[in-house]
Amino acid sequence: MSGGYSMTAVLEARGLGKRYRRLWALSDCTLSIPAGHIVGLVGPNGAGKTTLLNLAAGLLAPTTGTIEVLGGPAPVSPAELARVGFLAQDSPVYAGLPVADHLALGARLNPRWDEELARGRIDRLDLDLGQKAGKLSGGQRAQLALTLAIAKRPELLLLDEPVASLDPLARREFLQDLMEAVAEQGLSVVLSSHLVADLERVCDYLIVLVGSRVRVAGPVEDLLATHHLLSGPRRDPDTLPAGQQVISASHTDRQTTLLVRTSDPVLDPAWTVSEVGLEDLVLAYMSQAAGRGRRNHHLEVQK
Repeated sequence: MSGGYSMTAVLEARGLGKRYRRLWALSDCTLSIPAGHIVGLVGPNGAGKTTLLNLAAGLLAPTTGTIEVLGGPAPVSPAELARVGFLAQDSPVYAGLPVADHLALGARLNPRWDEELARGRIDRLDLDLGQKAGKLSGGQRAQLALTLAIAKRPELLLLDEPVASLDPLARREFLQDLMEAVAEQGLSVVLSSHLVADLERVCDYLIVLVGSRVRVAGPVEDLLATHHLLSGPRRDPDTLPAGQQVISASHTDRQTTLLVRTSDPVLDPAWTVSEVGLEDLVLAYMSQAAGRGRRNHHLEVQK
């Protein structure tokens, strides 16, 4: 990890695995997530993202390996659970309960509950306290769920595909609110998503998880600065200097295009060097890890 970033890990996994009968949903996962970031966790369907977040939230127990959250075991006791906020897929709320009852429940279940913050968000979002959650729009339900997660004043917020089902405007509002909450509270956030444009908008740290293994991890700024797209006359990638790691390669009869990772400047005049966007970087690592083309992956690129 680069200089200037906190070395304190909010989530640390070593050889972590979870098996359901004979199927491994996560296996041999090792990673360290630093504090003070909005971390984007991205990968194809079945990569183990949801299982990892459920393990971190204390909802599942590991089959193999260990996971530490905020310096200790995954949360189990009320005091530990109070430090971790978790928002599962599809922003679960109680359809038959009015908004006001959700807040009352939050206050009863969470020792660090911030009633002023919760009420302030509900007012600003213009949610009717008497309205049942089942009658709210998808965006309103997501915002209610986020309010409950933030108002418990967690140190770590885990979000599993929180905006996948929302329309673009509701997604943008949700993510904007998330960034404001992080700035105000100093939260650490781990956000899993298929939507690269959303990750690009809010995340400053990226983890690409494929087949339950971490393929690349680091501050987004550093990753973009050390990856380059090279194009030039056709050649064998094995002839590149030792310091240039080839992540993906494609060839035509006359031309070669490579995505390489290197900290050194690319000095070969035969190459045209271009910057790499987050989308291309993510897809290259997913294709490399899976050993097949990007068309097989369920990764959505939405603007």
